[in-house]
Amino acid sequence: MIDDKKVVFSGVQPSGNLTIGNYLGAIRNFSEFSDLYKCFYCVVDMHAITVRQVPAELRRRTYETLALYIACGLDPKKNTLYVQSHVPAHAELGWILNCYTMFGELSRMTQFKDKSAKHADNVNAGLFTYPTLMAADILLYQTDLVPVGVDQKQHLELARDIATRFNGVYGDTFVVPEPYMAKSGAKIASLAEPTKKMSKSDENTNAVVYILDSKDDILRKFKRAVTDSDTRVVFAEGKDGINNLMTIYSCFTGKTFDEIEREFDGKGYGDFKLAVGEACADGLAPVREEFARLMADKAYLEEVMKNGAAEASYYARKTLSKVKRKIGYTSL
Repeated sequence: MIDDKKVVFSGVQPSGNLTIGNYLGAIRNFSEFSDLYKCFYCVVDMHAITVRQVPAELRRRTYETLALYIACGLDPKKNTLYVQSHVPAHAELGWILNCYTMFGELSRMTQFKDKSAKHADNVNAGLFTYPTLMAADILLYQTDLVPVGVDQKQHLELARDIATRFNGVYGDTFVVPEPYMAKSGAKIASLAEPTKKMSKSDENTNAVVYILDSKDDILRKFKRAVTDSDTRVVFAEGKDGINNLMTIYSCFTGKTFDEIEREFDGKGYGDFKLAVGEACADGLAPVREEFARLMADKAYLEEVMKNGAAEASYYARKTLSKVKRKIGYTSL
């Protein structure tokens, strides 16, 4: 607990254009915590390099991700916004926690298996120990609550296990974090393969709607979205494409599935897809406009980075000093 407030932490990789899955399942919900919690929101550039990056693109996307945080409603005066590599304590605690994480635990991580298959020519140690660094990210700030999507829940469970294990050896050191999953939109699926998660790294760009897509692109992608041979807009088992579109429409309009079914009763999929596209494009328009304004003010973004790193470092050092003392490191 910091300043009598519980702590929220989350991070987003600057490794690709962010999707509406990132927005609806995570970033849009972050601002809900700003008044009641002490919030740390990080651009996790250290995680990004588990996959080979073009340096200039990584730098650009780091600025873009920070700008998107702010454009999506995160006020730097109410939230600590910073870049992971600007706070060395993340790497330092990550190494320490590596020594309290079991090989078998890491080898069972689903994302390691998936990414190893996808990047078979670069199965590096960082990819394997990625979840331990993620645990360090979270535990550094004595985090109470972590907004997560379905794909990161396994990593958070490992962070909880590591914290519990360390506390069991050395006494009360880390807060054991709890997951927070949005009631809707926690998992947005691909428009082309609705049984799979929408991924910013998908080679099929028609399967993915990016936050910064133009309205025309958004409408075109939803028009091509995979549905089924039925014509009824109802949420039901076996209708993965329609279920996904209903989830997206619900997130942008606030309407329940029952209300959506009534709205489109007797209408075809064409009308529904157009409505989903319009709702998505209109919902993202203010974000795109604010993002463009922020990207034109690089000095402001660097000021946010600097201030955020200073504040994050202050709190991170407190935890790291406690950990070092408990494991027996000496200090000068």
